[in-house]
Amino acid sequence: MRRLLRSPLLWTLLSSVAVLVGVTAWLLTDRATSRGDALKTGALAGGAIAALYGLWLNDRRRRTEEDRHEIERSRISDERFAKSIELLGNDADQVRVGAMHSLAGLARTRPEYRQTVLDVLCAYLRRPFEHPKFDPDADWGDSERKAAAERERLVRRAAERLIRDILPHSGTTGPTFSLNLSDARLDKLGLLGRRVGWFGADRCEVLTYLDLTDTQLSGKFLLENVTIHGEFVLTRASFERKVSLDNTVVETAVDFSEATFAEPPSLEGAKFAAGSTLPVASGEDGY
Repeated sequence: MRRLLRSPLLWTLLSSVAVLVGVTAWLLTDRATSRGDALKTGALAGGAIAALYGLWLNDRRRRTEEDRHEIERSRISDERFAKSIELLGNDADQVRVGAMHSLAGLARTRPEYRQTVLDVLCAYLRRPFEHPKFDPDADWGDSERKAAAERERLVRRAAERLIRDILPHSGTTGPTFSLNLSDARLDKLGLLGRRVGWFGADRCEVLTYLDLTDTQLSGKFLLENVTIHGEFVLTRASFERKVSLDNTVVETAVDFSEATFAEPPSLEGAKFAAGSTLPVASGEDGY
C-alpha cells in the first residue's frame, strides 16, 4: 500500500483528475461557457499533466539506458586494456605492436585512459634492450640474436610514434599529459607539434634523435645524465618552466637559439658537440 502511495503514476493520475475537475468546475462558473466546452478544456488540462509525466518517464528511461551503456562501455574498455597489457609480453613482435595500437585506440576513444596508456608505453621503452647500434662492443655473432634485436627495435619505434600521436597538439587547450622516460633507451622520439606537461628522461640514452620541433612543454623538462648519440632538435620548441640538462652529453651540434625558454636552462656538467649554439646567459638579451 505504501509503495502504491509513493508511485509517480498514481499521483499523476490523481493530479490529472483533480486538474480536470478543477478546470471544468471553474469554467462552469462562467455562464457563457457550455458544459461541453468546459469538459473539453478540463480534459486538455488534465491530459497535459499526463503528457508531462510521459515526457519525464521517457527522459528517465533514456538516462537509465545511457548509464547502462556507459557501464557496459567502461567494462569493455577495462577488459580491452587488461588484454592489451597482457599481449605486450607476447613473444611475437607483431602481437606486441598490435597491443600498442589497441592501447592507442583506447586512449583516443576514452580520454580518461590517455595518461595511463602513455605511462604504459613509456614503461615499455624502459624495458631492457640491447641492439648492435646501442651496444657495438657486445658479441653479436649470432645472426638470430641480431634479427630479434632489430625486430624489437621496430616495436619500440612503434611505441615512440604512438606516444607522439596520443599527445595533444601545441596551441590547443585541455588536459596536459606527462612523459616519464627515465632509464629508457630511445631510438627516434619526435614530439613534433605536440603539447607536453612534465617531461622526465633522467639517465636516458637516445640513439638517432630527440626531435622537439614545434613542441610546447608546459611543465618541467628534466633531461639529466642523458647521452644523445644523434640529433637534439629544438626548432621552435617552447619551454614554459624549468629546463635542466645537467650532465647531459649530445654528440651532434645543438642550436639552442631555435627554442624559447621561460628561464635560463641549467647546463651544469653538460657537454655539446663543436658548433653548438648555446643559450644566452642569464641577464643577457633573450632572458
